[in-house]
Amino acid sequence: MSQIHLRLHKIALVPESARVILRPFIPTSTHRITTIIGRALALSEEETVRDLNAVLKDFDDRHVDIESPLLANFEKVSPHLFTERPLSKARKLLIGALFSGEYALESAALFNPSIVPHPDQEGVSKGALRFIMSLRATGEGHISSIEFRTGLIDPEGEIRLDPISRFVTVPELSPNPSYKKTPFVVKLHEMGFDNGASAAVMEPLGEGFTRSELYQSLLRIRRETLPVTQGLTNTLSCIQWLADSNYEMHFSPKLPMSERIIFPVSANESNGIEDARFVRFTDDDGTVNYFATYTAYNGHAILPQLIETHDFLNFRVLTLNGADVQNKGMALFPRRINGCYAMLSRQDDENLFIMYSDNSHYWSDPKMLMHPAEIWESVKIGNCGSPLETEAGWLVITHGVGPLRKYCIGAALLDLNDPTRVIGRLREPLLMPEGNGREGYVPNVVYSCGSLIHGRELILPYAMSDRATAIVSVSLDELLSELHR
Repeated sequence: MSQIHLRLHKIALVPESARVILRPFIPTSTHRITTIIGRALALSEEETVRDLNAVLKDFDDRHVDIESPLLANFEKVSPHLFTERPLSKARKLLIGALFSGEYALESAALFNPSIVPHPDQEGVSKGALRFIMSLRATGEGHISSIEFRTGLIDPEGEIRLDPISRFVTVPELSPNPSYKKTPFVVKLHEMGFDNGASAAVMEPLGEGFTRSELYQSLLRIRRETLPVTQGLTNTLSCIQWLADSNYEMHFSPKLPMSERIIFPVSANESNGIEDARFVRFTDDDGTVNYFATYTAYNGHAILPQLIETHDFLNFRVLTLNGADVQNKGMALFPRRINGCYAMLSRQDDENLFIMYSDNSHYWSDPKMLMHPAEIWESVKIGNCGSPLETEAGWLVITHGVGPLRKYCIGAALLDLNDPTRVIGRLREPLLMPEGNGREGYVPNVVYSCGSLIHGRELILPYAMSDRATAIVSVSLDELLSELHR
């Protein structure tokens, strides 16, 4: 390992099984659904209230608001109701409870962190910094979601995390999100659905349109086109899928950051939102936004996606476009370079690439940046988050995979004005799995999705063997000196 001194902070984020959300627990069989509903409808109103009270006594103190998700799950099965009688709220809640289950978000792992300055620095003393850390939480079935933590780095570089509660809450989804026509059509073309049917759907829509406007156009084409061929059905299904993959969500400002959970919503991320790399992006006009690239996984295929927010309350999730939006580990630079957006990527699951674009949602034409060089990274290399700007160049924290699938963290330095030029890279790992940190869900791994610079220190949160998270600080001057050798 490198001789650079690492300062390990006394912070350990470990999985906590008590943090749970309510999810639908609905059988696939229509017969089973109607049978369960029938048992609930057979109860008297008195029995219904009694059984509901027993459920609430058992589960209410485990959730900030238990009734809303129970009613939402009732609505999901309400088309299977075989009665026209109005149902009491108690009966709806009980039926909802029969089709709900708790999910422990981080029962298996809390790992792969990234860290950015908090958008609210009010009241922070000079030389200190409030931050937000994102984490990949993994539970039953290896389904991943995004959690958040907040904390403070004091002027001396000491780090403390804000306390958290046991409660977690998923955001409210916007029922009628908006879309931009050009990237939507481009994505349809990339997916092979640039045809007469898709053109007929998209043509009457404006450059900006809503989901309800899109659905009206879909219904019109389905109604007016005869016969309904398999090709038409496939095209309309693809448009529906693409719309569902781009969505908006909102958290109440009353919720502490640590209680806000981004859980999979669309079909393409049904098995997980993986490895979000958050970056504080400053545009040329001074506008600040936060972006995160992440990997959507549906159990069979991966798809890089983009999250946008300015306040960590309101989020937009968007598909990325371009022939070279593929593989894992896309990481956006924190500002434009020579007027263009820039992105690190790994198209071939082995080498590190760089791409430029005049559109943050469209990426193509990658250029090779770095090959594996040392034995500890000889299987493949990748980034550990967005590059960090220093006076000496762009500092890129890397990961390398070597013998026995051991993951180590390294570093490289890129030219500030021409990041395709590599100034230097560490010959030895900056950080490697050691001691108890080697043991976990996936052994022998250290990994990060983003770090930040505070004063003259690199603050590097990292995951240990796909289970838990720790934080180290590194002298920036010492690291840059080593990279210039």
